[in-house]
Amino acid sequence: MIVVIDTSSLLSLVRYYLPFDQNNKLFNFIKKEIQNHNIIVIDEVLNECKMVSGKLVVKKLDFLIDKDFLKAHKIPVKTENLIPPSPKKFYNLVDNNFITSNAKKLNSAQFEQRKKEFLDSADARMIIYLLTQISKNSFEKIILVTEETEGSNDLKAFKKLPAISKILDIEVKTLPELLELYTDINFSFE
Repeated sequence: MIVVIDTSSLLSLVRYYLPFDQNNKLFNFIKKEIQNHNIIVIDEVLNECKMVSGKLVVKKLDFLIDKDFLKAHKIPVKTENLIPPSPKKFYNLVDNNFITSNAKKLNSAQFEQRKKEFLDSADARMIIYLLTQISKNSFEKIILVTEETEGSNDLKAFKKLPAISKILDIEVKTLPELLELYTDINFSFE
C-alpha cells in the first residue's frame, strides 16, 4: 500500500492524535512508515508544514526537519520535475474538469495565473505523483489521505483534492480511515 499524505492530515495527526500517544507508539509507527516510503511526504507538503499553524507539524514530527534523517531516507519525495502520465489528457482535465464555477468568471490571463499557481501547489503535485505511481504500480493499493471534504472551495478556481480524486478515480481516505487499515497495530491510547 502506498499512501500519499496531505498537510491537513499531518496537522490532524499532531493536533488530535499525538497528544494522547503516551508511549510514542503512533509517533514511531508513522515515522517508520514515512522512513520506509509506505507513507509518502512530497516536497510541497513538507514546505506547507513548515509554514502552517506555527510550524506545529515539523515541531511535533521533528524528524521531518532532521537533515540527516531526510537525506538518509530520501525524504521528501521531489515532485518539481514530475510529468503526469498522458500529459495532454491531464491538462485537458485541469482546464475543463478540475475547475470550479469561479474559474469561469476569470479572464484568460487571470485563469492562466491561477492555473499556474494550482499546478505548482501541493494539491496538484500530489495528484500528479499519485497518477505516476498508479501508472507504475498498477497492482499496488494507492491512497490519498486528506482531511479535506469535497464541498465548497472558498472562491478558488480549482476543486479540492477529494473532488479531483473522484474524477480521476483515486482512492481518498481521512486519517482515521487510514489508521483503521493498519490492523496489525493497536492504537488504543490509555
